[in-house]
Amino acid sequence: MRTSHLTRAAGALAPVVLLAALLVGCDTDDPRAGCAWMKDQAPGPRAGATVLLMDRSASVLGAGGPDYSGAADALLRKRVAAGDTFSLGTFAGAPGDVDWAFRKRSADWKRSARGSGGQKSNRDHAVGCLTEDLTTAQHAVPAHGGTDVLGALATGVALLRGVEGSRRLVVLSDGLSTTGCADLRQAAFGSEEEIKAIASVCATKGEFSELPDLTGVDVTFVGLGQSAEDQPSANQGQRAWLARLWRTLCERAGGTAASCTAVDTPVGPAPTPHATGPVPADPTVPYRDGRSRTYPLPGAALFDTGSAELRPTATAPLADIAVRARTTPGLDRVEVDGYVDPRGGSGNDRSLSQSRANAVAEVLAEHGVPRARVHALGQGVSPGCPASRSTDDMSAKERLQCDRRVDIRVFWK
Repeated sequence: MRTSHLTRAAGALAPVVLLAALLVGCDTDDPRAGCAWMKDQAPGPRAGATVLLMDRSASVLGAGGPDYSGAADALLRKRVAAGDTFSLGTFAGAPGDVDWAFRKRSADWKRSARGSGGQKSNRDHAVGCLTEDLTTAQHAVPAHGGTDVLGALATGVALLRGVEGSRRLVVLSDGLSTTGCADLRQAAFGSEEEIKAIASVCATKGEFSELPDLTGVDVTFVGLGQSAEDQPSANQGQRAWLARLWRTLCERAGGTAASCTAVDTPVGPAPTPHATGPVPADPTVPYRDGRSRTYPLPGAALFDTGSAELRPTATAPLADIAVRARTTPGLDRVEVDGYVDPRGGSGNDRSLSQSRANAVAEVLAEHGVPRARVHALGQGVSPGCPASRSTDDMSAKERLQCDRRVDIRVFWK
């Protein structure tokens, strides 16, 4: 009789024990068994959202590629503690081409179980599962070469539309774009002027702007300047320059100094090789060591207003710079950046500045600088005078002349 009572009691308790095991998910060796609720649970109406964007281009896929799963651990724990909804995508290739591993997966552990024990277990499991997802994503191989970090940001921020809670983008990348307005293949990695010029080009008004709208979005860059071990290596100064560049682009896209951050913690190599198949060819970004000299020439000394035809008096100073450039030991390249002042408003600022840069480049080539080493770029409206020049005592006319200029930069190896 007593045995019959015990049997019935055990039978009554069985569903309760089974339900507790499912909620806690800790009595198994399968590390993902406790995360099924993340896939099944709908995001809360006011939950925050975190979008993880992982770079899969050739510069991070080689031997000793960065281990983003370890570098992002503290950030994952913080956002899981907040109960965010997570999305994870890898990017490379065409602009905005993101391959989503998953989208809008809830990590709201407080709603995942009734008891505090189950909630705590689900919170810990969520961190472990997201870390494993990042590790798995590190083996993804893109279909095409090329890197466009801004394009990935634009695709990622689209997932944050309509989110009522906090909105966050986490960019796991060395930051070496090889396409678009932030193409760094010819970057000098040293001057603030270059950062301003890149930001100005990317923020071109109208339909040509490549900056996404990051208003109200917290953006964190992890791993800038830290590529695979078989790739060119950045020094500390170049890594700091990359951090300033991406913070500047983030702020120009609508962010603030407080919401645009770069985590400068070392990202160690992954314990296993990243790529499991052939990696598409990608242009290499050769870090420059900053050995360069800039010759700023006022536009009034070179061109008439609104014209791209060089004045006869412009030949002498350009010939002098050409001789200096072609006799520079270890000459690498000469960059000609054309700028216009903001008075035009005619819509042809970029084309005029390009035509002026081309005209100057031709004169340099005519005076002995190898044509293949001269690169002309029309930057459009100037972002301001070079940082090396003080504008405190400049008149309005002098500021315009400073804006309306051509910079000739000579780089050597």
